[in-house]
Amino acid sequence: MLEKTRGIVFRKIKYSESSLILQVYTEKFGLQSLMARGTRSRKSKLKAGLFQHLALLDLVIYRNEKKDIHHIKEVKPAYSFSSIPFDIRKSSLVVFMNEVLLKSIKEEEENEGLFRFLFNSIQILDIKKEGIAEFHLLFLVLLSKFLGFFPDKDFSEDRPSFDLQEGKFIKSSESSDLLMPMPFSQYLFRFLSLNYDSEENLKLPGNLKNGFLDYLLKYYRIHLPGFGELKSHIILREVLG
Repeated sequence: MLEKTRGIVFRKIKYSESSLILQVYTEKFGLQSLMARGTRSRKSKLKAGLFQHLALLDLVIYRNEKKDIHHIKEVKPAYSFSSIPFDIRKSSLVVFMNEVLLKSIKEEEENEGLFRFLFNSIQILDIKKEGIAEFHLLFLVLLSKFLGFFPDKDFSEDRPSFDLQEGKFIKSSESSDLLMPMPFSQYLFRFLSLNYDSEENLKLPGNLKNGFLDYLLKYYRIHLPGFGELKSHIILREVLG
């Protein structure tokens, strides 16, 4: 059956001399495996260049629910990047976000809210001129809402530590691998009330930014079985300074 849907490219794998197998997060069907045939043919409209990291696409696919891989009939950009391919900071952020999403999203089912959040986040990153250095931190905080473990907003002087396992701020002066201490917990609390429009109002010093990212990734590992270690954040740190 022919289906129209928007999609976000998570991964592409070379299948043959002229074909690709793609993992695409679609608006209507969640995460799908799609075949793009003839991507190196001069006559084909399915050009390999369309399927870059987190590319935003309009798709027409042949979909058979009895099969694991469906076929792309038509594709065109749903949004064309104006800065991401030419800005090393943004392209590094895209690689990082892509790795996070590959490890976080497995469901083959519609999730309109999550798709809209991802689609808008990628567009905003492309358009954004300021606040790039903290973008990935806010992205992780906001994404946790759609993955089911958004932190409680109960930070106070009496509850200054964030319990990574329980997802809430607690009263504790003890040191533990499962606690995010001050000042990181306070930064987290401030991030919980931000959106992309207000992000540039919160700047973290470089030494704290790296530590805060480490705590956020630990939070993801605790709440997402199999999330594991990332590789892209090491390069991201160097690029963002």
